[in-house]
Amino acid sequence: MMDDTTPPPGDGGRKDGAGDGVENVSLKAALEERYLAYALSTIMHRALPDARDGLKPVQRRILHAMRLLKLDPANAYKKCASVVGEVIGKFHPHGDQAIYDAMVRLAQDFAQRYMLVDGQGNFGSIDGDNAAAYRYTEAKLTDVAALLLQGIDEDAVDFRPTYNNENDEPVVLPGAFPNMLANGATGIAVGMATSIPPHNAAELCDAALYLIEHPKATSDQLLTFVPGPDFPTGGIIVEPAASIAETYRTGRGGFRLRARWHKEETGRGAYIIVVTEIPYLVRKGALIEALADLINERKVPILADVRDESAEDIRIVLEPKSRAVDETVLMETLFKLTELEARLSMNMNVLADGLVPRVIGLAEALRIWLDHRRVVLQRRSRFRLGEIERRLERLGGLLIAFLNLDEVIRIIREEDEPKPVLIRRFELTDLQAETILDTRLRQLRKLEEMQLRKEFDALTEEKGQIEGLLGDEAKQWKTIAWEIREVRKKFGPDTKIGKRRTTFADKPDSMADIDLSEALVEREPITVVLSEKGWIRSLKGHVSDLTSLQFKSGDKLKHWFHSETTAKLLMLVSNGKVFTLDASRLPGGRGFGDPVRLMADIDEGVEIIRLWPHQAGSKLLMVATGGNDVRGFLAPSDELIATTKKGRNVLNVDGDWKAVLAVPASGDHVAIIGENRKLLCFPLAEVPEMTRGKGVRLQKYKDGNVADAKVFSLADGLTWQSSDGRTYTVARPELDEWIGRRAEAGKLPPRGFPKGNRFG
Repeated sequence: MMDDTTPPPGDGGRKDGAGDGVENVSLKAALEERYLAYALSTIMHRALPDARDGLKPVQRRILHAMRLLKLDPANAYKKCASVVGEVIGKFHPHGDQAIYDAMVRLAQDFAQRYMLVDGQGNFGSIDGDNAAAYRYTEAKLTDVAALLLQGIDEDAVDFRPTYNNENDEPVVLPGAFPNMLANGATGIAVGMATSIPPHNAAELCDAALYLIEHPKATSDQLLTFVPGPDFPTGGIIVEPAASIAETYRTGRGGFRLRARWHKEETGRGAYIIVVTEIPYLVRKGALIEALADLINERKVPILADVRDESAEDIRIVLEPKSRAVDETVLMETLFKLTELEARLSMNMNVLADGLVPRVIGLAEALRIWLDHRRVVLQRRSRFRLGEIERRLERLGGLLIAFLNLDEVIRIIREEDEPKPVLIRRFELTDLQAETILDTRLRQLRKLEEMQLRKEFDALTEEKGQIEGLLGDEAKQWKTIAWEIREVRKKFGPDTKIGKRRTTFADKPDSMADIDLSEALVEREPITVVLSEKGWIRSLKGHVSDLTSLQFKSGDKLKHWFHSETTAKLLMLVSNGKVFTLDASRLPGGRGFGDPVRLMADIDEGVEIIRLWPHQAGSKLLMVATGGNDVRGFLAPSDELIATTKKGRNVLNVDGDWKAVLAVPASGDHVAIIGENRKLLCFPLAEVPEMTRGKGVRLQKYKDGNVADAKVFSLADGLTWQSSDGRTYTVARPELDEWIGRRAEAGKLPPRGFPKGNRFG
């Protein structure tokens, strides 16, 4: 076996490849080096935005190229093909379609909260339609993009050579607009990703102004001004406030965003639901298809129809099955099953200062932007200061010329090389001499001299102000605050573009007690039938006469009861387990039904004891026997529901013990009778309430076992039903001799009690 440093056979043991032009390189080292270079390139130059201007390299290059093409907001549109060609040829050597796609996204009002490209033509739609080819569309910069580029010609930022060293490109834009948070960003790099939702610019400006006044402010404090994202497509955020605060504090988290809807009455109690805003990045066409599929597949029977009546604004009409359908239940169901509710993640992983990728919180993101704005202000001020000094130098030379105009004219007329003579005669600088020689004769007027002196004084005053600004940090922050206030005026909440589109709400409390799975089933009456051999079916409607019902050979009726398709059915088996069945999934009554063992994992040899419809909030007396003993306890019906086919262990039985009864516990006393025909009545309060166990002894036997039990109200007396269907009642005064304590033996029942020892 060769290791990664072993030379290949036939090279004479050479490791340097001398003589054949081949160099042996460790595969591991080569992969590490190349993959690291690829990862760094992806992170730094493709996927992650710069925290200062919020742009990725391709976006920055597009805006810079459009500036060079003079596509300012006040100018005319130009073909997007010109922009794409300029970007490819000078700055971004990648595919034309990739560049155009990035440009299209900057021009989509449903993708960008504040568009950076003003597009003319087909730039796609919220339905998911693609943009037209770049030979058909036109574009120019928006006012927001102009703010990002503001001062780029004034040495506000550094430039670096392009990929072919033929041109220069900006490392970052001046960024007079809080673009990273205002427009957000998404990207997937190597080993890391970023996902930043868009926000409201006016709120970001307010938070930035507060941060200038309170440099140590935390993200929690800034939430007073920035309560959450503001998506271009609107919607309603239903994320808890505590979760939002944690997301902005750590830079990681997410937001649940719901569609905005309202109810419109159509007359006679009927109504429709109209969706006017859908979650961010959700394609309307795909959403309509998903809703239509739910209707076709009958997954939401309470929804009858969906129509797209959208024009410029979104209008999706949802028609309920009937006017009895609750609109909140319908919408909560659709929120659960479709993209009418979406979860948008936040992972503020950005290039801090353009160099280091890291996850930052809200406060740090705004602080980085403000620090960048201060650097830009300082650089622009120094640039302006340099221009003023050069202009003052020129003006000084011109003023000297006006004071000595005749001598200057003589030197120019008589000297072969007037420039050095002027410099020596009047102690001028080279620039001043050049300025005098370049001045036209028509400008040599008294009025011009006055204008020059006025300009000289104004520039001298401005120079002093700039020098004062550069030497005073407080003045710098005051200037930055003024600039931010100007941006806020332009994008304030009272403007069309600045008005908040996404609002906040809590999830409806009324849904806490509603089982949405029931909303997916039409509520219809049924009759549930279970045979002795465990075959189950449901008959439509409430059927009372079952004499014509047919069973398989050797089988017969065991249980039947009236219920509804939305009900849950509970089934107790002899090993103490309780299984849950959905009434809506029972087979129809045309045949013999299906074995219930297909719906529940019932062990072999286990007997089905009882099947009954679940009633929320009710209790049951669970009874098990073993030998000559009987034990039981009260169990809340809600705690018996199982979520899987394996059921729920309720009665602990082992050995010769088995579950025998599940009796509705509606009353205050328990009546229990054994196979020995002894009846005992005792207070229900003596039976403990449990969710699982063996319980306590209910009645004492010498031989035999329990036959039946019943919970009743003592004030109403004890009733039973005879074999001929007649009902008998023993009133309260006549029950004294059977009332005792739990675990007593009891006495023979009253005259007329059924010989089968059953209460009926």
